[in-house]
Amino acid sequence: MRQRNTKPIYRDAINAALLGLIVNLALGLAKLIGGIVGDSFALIADAVNSIGDVVATVVVLFALRVAQRPPDEEHPYGHSRAEGIAASNVAMLIVISAVMIAWESVNRFHASHSIPPLWTLWLAGINVLIKEALYHYKVRVGRRTGSISLIVNAWDHRSDAFCSLAVLIGLSLVRLGGERFGWADEAASLVVAVAIALSGCKLFLSSASQLMDAQAPAQFVADVSRIAASSENVTLVEKIWVRKSGLEYFVDIHVEVPPQLSVSQGHDIAHEVKEKLFAEYPSIRDVMVHVEPDRRLAREQEK
Repeated sequence: MRQRNTKPIYRDAINAALLGLIVNLALGLAKLIGGIVGDSFALIADAVNSIGDVVATVVVLFALRVAQRPPDEEHPYGHSRAEGIAASNVAMLIVISAVMIAWESVNRFHASHSIPPLWTLWLAGINVLIKEALYHYKVRVGRRTGSISLIVNAWDHRSDAFCSLAVLIGLSLVRLGGERFGWADEAASLVVAVAIALSGCKLFLSSASQLMDAQAPAQFVADVSRIAASSENVTLVEKIWVRKSGLEYFVDIHVEVPPQLSVSQGHDIAHEVKEKLFAEYPSIRDVMVHVEPDRRLAREQEK
């Protein structure tokens, strides 16, 4: 039985990742310059967060390119797991960067601060709005394409928005309270570090789950079972396993058919089940259909 070409589902994921890369690079450079000129470690920490997102996106884009390669002798199931491998490695780098930011924040807690310029508050506020907009865009594309890395990346944008909000509050306190509220800048950078670490841990757990062949979401499995059961002469869906690999799914399904059918008819039923699932879900790469006789009908016929 044929495997389907799933390359079209990668297009939206790649476009969304490219948009995020451009925006994060621009924001990261703006916050880095703003943090250095405005003497705000919280802004510098937030800039490191955005630049880390740029690195993560570059890795994801490379992984998505590798994932589209067709199956070969060494990889008969294709290369779709490249996304999960990339995501797990990026996650570890994200957590390491969070630890480094937290350590520096603690060391700077009692350092003297100058009053940040008003434009640094505008910079943090604009970042909140842009990151929240990116969250809504990417989570929509991620759900449509089934990309776990895009969905996690979308939530990373939301955590970035909260980070920038923390930076905005910290900078506002320093401006309003003066030197005695200088600690607020470091406190904001600690909030950023915690958010970065949580984002990295969440990404690692999601990607590790995929690499361990976890069952697909229950609703998706139920829908696949329902569509297979709607095929003519399928009397029961006995077993079903659906594993997610990158943006794609691999389905292994056991269906029962009337026992009097010939091998040729069973073969046709298997093809019908497979083509129905292909038509309904562009993200399904391959379906393995096992045809078995309906034991209940066989017992009734023996009576």
